[in-house]
Amino acid sequence: MLVVETIAKIRRAYFQDKKSIKQICRELRVSRNTVRKVIRSGAIELTYERTIQPLPKIGPWTGELDDMLAANARKAKRERLTLIRVFEELRARGYDGGYDAVRRYAASWNREEAVASAAAYVPLTFAPGEAYQFDWSHEIVVIDGATTTVKVAQVRLCHSRMLFVRAYPRETQEMVFAAHDKAFAFFGGHLHARDLRQRELSAIGPRTMDAKTAVDTIFVSRDRAYNRRFQQMCGHYLVDPLACIPASGWEKGQVENQVGVVRRRFFVLRPKFKSYAELNAWLEDRCVAWAKEHRRRLSS
Repeated sequence: MLVVETIAKIRRAYFQDKKSIKQICRELRVSRNTVRKVIRSGAIELTYERTIQPLPKIGPWTGELDDMLAANARKAKRERLTLIRVFEELRARGYDGGYDAVRRYAASWNREEAVASAAAYVPLTFAPGEAYQFDWSHEIVVIDGATTTVKVAQVRLCHSRMLFVRAYPRETQEMVFAAHDKAFAFFGGHLHARDLRQRELSAIGPRTMDAKTAVDTIFVSRDRAYNRRFQQMCGHYLVDPLACIPASGWEKGQVENQVGVVRRRFFVLRPKFKSYAELNAWLEDRCVAWAKEHRRRLSS
């Protein structure tokens, strides 16, 4: 491929110095066809793009290499193989080509994967009664004159953004069940939802899962072995549980944001109560007042 400097020399020699094509070919050591192409096209830069890239060595191995690259991308960063390791594994399977071909193919594969993943998105809209999110937070209140750290169950409906909070002394399994029972009764009484049976548990906080209140075993990613009592609760309310990946708070961003809002608006400065019953009655009134003040789609 001609460089820009050579094209400029050809154009100056022909149009400015009035040299013949034969003389230009002799002086610049280029072919007649090349000189004619530069003169007739008027281009100042010639580019060439190969329509079909022959892969004489790596061609038969592209399918296997695709599988290796995909499996490698799914691994944790610390466990991923370098490209030279991928090349070595491919050589061990019989590939007799060079490393550069593998490197170029892997770069092309990564670009295609990036484009494909960029086109994907997770919708942030929910139908009425489709999903809700649940998490725990720790707040400080004064109960009967003693400063106490309470565990606050935080529930949020994903469609209407309606919130429900209730304080408990601990994060036991019984408290999880009680919080769900109170939340569903609260939402049914104040929202008049179209179908309260169609609820989906979209996210339970990692702390709840890891505390064994809902899960017996945590597997890879979202896979969980839910304990029997938790499954019974889900069966009773027709809930389809979906766990978050640990340390991935963005997967339940609504309730994570709610925790901060509730802490700033409800628990600063430290409220004072005589008992948990008085505290929870006050929290329920605050939830109703907050919903009326920040009405979103509660009428839908």
